[in-house]
Amino acid sequence: MKRTLLILALALSAGLTLNAKITLPPVIGDNMVLQQKTDAAIFGKAEPGKTVTVKTSWNKKKVSTTADSETGKWQVRVQTPEAGGPYEITISDGEKITLHDVLIGEVWFASGQSNMEMPVKGYGSQPAKDGVKYITSAMASRPIRICDIQKQSSVTVMDSCGGAWFKHTPDAVAECSATAYFFADALQNVLDVPVGIIVTSWGGSSIETWMKREVFEKEYPETDLGHLDGKREVRRKHQDPCLLYNGQVAPLIPFTFKGMIWYQGEANRPKPDLYVRQQQSYVKMMREDFQVPDAPFYLVQIAPYPYDNGRKTHSGYFCEAQQKAAQKIPHSGYVTTVDIGEYGTIHPCHKQEVGQRLAYLALANDYGCKAIEANAPYYKMVQFHDGKAFVQMKVGKLGLSPLGAEICGFEIAGPDRRFVEAKAMRDPKKNDHVIVWSDDVPEPVAVRYCWRNWTVGGLYNNFGIPAGPFRTDDWPVNEKDWLDE
Repeated sequence: MKRTLLILALALSAGLTLNAKITLPPVIGDNMVLQQKTDAAIFGKAEPGKTVTVKTSWNKKKVSTTADSETGKWQVRVQTPEAGGPYEITISDGEKITLHDVLIGEVWFASGQSNMEMPVKGYGSQPAKDGVKYITSAMASRPIRICDIQKQSSVTVMDSCGGAWFKHTPDAVAECSATAYFFADALQNVLDVPVGIIVTSWGGSSIETWMKREVFEKEYPETDLGHLDGKREVRRKHQDPCLLYNGQVAPLIPFTFKGMIWYQGEANRPKPDLYVRQQQSYVKMMREDFQVPDAPFYLVQIAPYPYDNGRKTHSGYFCEAQQKAAQKIPHSGYVTTVDIGEYGTIHPCHKQEVGQRLAYLALANDYGCKAIEANAPYYKMVQFHDGKAFVQMKVGKLGLSPLGAEICGFEIAGPDRRFVEAKAMRDPKKNDHVIVWSDDVPEPVAVRYCWRNWTVGGLYNNFGIPAGPFRTDDWPVNEKDWLDE
């Protein structure tokens, strides 16, 4: 069905270009959403040297430019009003194209690997919880629009790719990224304006493949880029540096959006320290390339999964790296999934919770909803006395939950650095403290929370936002802990 939708969209697009020399990228077309109250980019290709004129129906204004004398590329900026529509946009180089059913609202860019790619209909034997309800109730009249970018790996920077904007129909919702869809659904419900979501993802992809050559040459000169120059063959078309940036990001530049959501990291687990730098480089690159310097960026920490052994600690170190990156990146945040993993699959079904948690960050930080605390509680400091650890968290005024119940996911260690399962409860006297202890560790010196590859967490803030993995120690990676447990 996804292929059928794309073929239909491309056929309609081809029908436009048969009668005109102008060609447009997949993010510019019928049914699209433009970011409200901004100078939104409209761009494409025409015959070199031709004058291209763009007219918008909401203000009847015309903007003209000249296509590049060699490449034929052109770009204009149009002023968009407050959310509304539908509108039309006409583009002409002497022969006219009309874009229909254009909405003005909030546009977000979604990217990552398989947990972002996983559609509302789910993968085989791996459903998305409540997906059937959202698919069957989808109505084209609802102002959510989905731009699905097709997979394309390239050693050279491309200026075109497959994809199109789709209305909010059952077929389109079924094929849409579940995380991105539930994010858009939550935003649209609250904001009551059109919401557009651009999705470009590839299961198993590394962060390196989503970054451009110039970033590696400047910041990571040790990186092997031989595949880009024909000096070696491509090893993995969805992991080698730059390939998905070239094929699935570059053709979309400089489309204007509000912000970005990102669910990726499983492919980069072995190198958490490097990932802290890479995540910052990726966001800086995206903001510069798309000319959205203040665009918010929200990431999802990888979900619990046993990988080689559920007792190993790859995930703890990697989630720590994701948190560090989010805290270093301006106007950024993260959500965690420690409470919604599934032991039998790396693709947990609870994508609705993931999308909603991302939406809560956006609503609180970007849309003025100050009545909630959308940020995950995170570790602040610890004190040890009377055989117990008193862990203080950074959390909102209403504090941690649950109160009066044991909290799962904690471990505690003594001077021997051997961690054992611990009991934990919220301190009844201090709403930002957790008391952690074990009868087997009379002199505790360190606490860890949800640090194992497979774990289930139970620590939340008062609004049900879970804390992510953390540790009170700064001990270097223990090879036995990492590899041999």
